[in-house]
Amino acid sequence: MQVRKGDTVVVITGPHKGRRGKVLRCFPKTDRVLVEGVNMMKRHTKPTNRNQQGGIVEREAPIHASNVMAWCAAAGKASRIARKTLEDGTRVRLYKVNGETLND
Repeated sequence: MQVRKGDTVVVITGPHKGRRGKVLRCFPKTDRVLVEGVNMMKRHTKPTNRNQQGGIVEREAPIHASNVMAWCAAAGKASRIARKTLEDGTRVRLYKVNGETLND
């Protein structure tokens, strides 16, 4: 998977195309990611100790990882991600659009 939890991504295809958000969770086995504010669904919940009232709760549903792309704020556009090993042996992730490193 190219994106990780905490990365800012943009949806590149589907009904939510163009929306940006932060990755909340990654599901590597199913190749899906949970993006903040994207693919909202309504969930009918029963009253519990945590949610006393119950009712209809709106929350994010996973979206396929191939439908999102990392967002480079410096370049102002979406970019693929490259991996590079530095001289001291540490591995970093870079935006391919401008070569900047991602915050890990």
